[in-house]
Amino acid sequence: MKYIELGRNGDKTSSVILGMMRIPQLETTGNVRALLGACEESGINMLDIADCYSLGRAEELLGQTFEANPGIRDKFFLQSKCGIVKKPFYYFDFSKKHIIDAVEGSLKRLKTDHLDSLLLHRPDALMEPDEVCEAFNTLREQGKVRLFGVSNFNPAQMSMLQSAIDDAIICNQVQLSVCHTPMIDASFNVNMDIDKSVMRDGGVLEYCREHGIAVQAWSVMQHGFFKGVFIGDPHYLRLNSVLDRIAREYDVSSTAIAVAWVLRIPGKTQAVIGTTRPDRVLSSAKAGDIKLTREQWYEIYLAAGNELP
Repeated sequence: MKYIELGRNGDKTSSVILGMMRIPQLETTGNVRALLGACEESGINMLDIADCYSLGRAEELLGQTFEANPGIRDKFFLQSKCGIVKKPFYYFDFSKKHIIDAVEGSLKRLKTDHLDSLLLHRPDALMEPDEVCEAFNTLREQGKVRLFGVSNFNPAQMSMLQSAIDDAIICNQVQLSVCHTPMIDASFNVNMDIDKSVMRDGGVLEYCREHGIAVQAWSVMQHGFFKGVFIGDPHYLRLNSVLDRIAREYDVSSTAIAVAWVLRIPGKTQAVIGTTRPDRVLSSAKAGDIKLTREQWYEIYLAAGNELP
């Protein structure tokens, strides 16, 4: 497993992260403990969750698992997210009060005294950076959050926030897979009079690399916006054929190759996998030991239906 450094203390975090959004499907702490056991076996030491997943049930079940298995919490770098409000209706809130209250709720559900990192989940158009700074400083000084990052932010939003807060933004969690590549497409099609020339994200990958911000890719196995997994999808026959062939060359699963494709992108790159099956954790984690060749990376990109100018 490859590890990268996050934050001022140089925390060593695995390049493959286990996303916990779907763990309510597991129902019992025993099943969640088995999932964490697969992480330990494979070298994954970072967990990602959010207060809004299943209206808090995901955090609650993970916390119950921590409580039932003393010492297991300290084996993982624990990251949660806040800012999405689902009741009485869906909206975003980066107010100081909401951020602090959200963390208090997460800590209670997770049955821990601190988060290793906290991400602002989706940009709030009403965000006041100074107010966010006050919330971050309070949480850090109280020892409740060690590090801070963002999710789904563009460079201008990151820059505006960074200008006000005292801590460096450690990461930006964004959607990225071989079947969701708008951030990459625009870099290939500079000054072209075509749709893929439009840089809709403002250069997230470039900004993050320049400023040492980790890119945490979510939905690394999905096409579209939660439209489904592309592995085994008959609409992606060419891609699956290429993934299968390269997987045989490395003696790993096609899933591991798809994850390795994301991890091959330069900079501090991590991939969030969302499986609830221990065997798939073990299989996917092998991506952390693979560095695809340039030729393999481009072949996979093209096989997914992408084009080069």
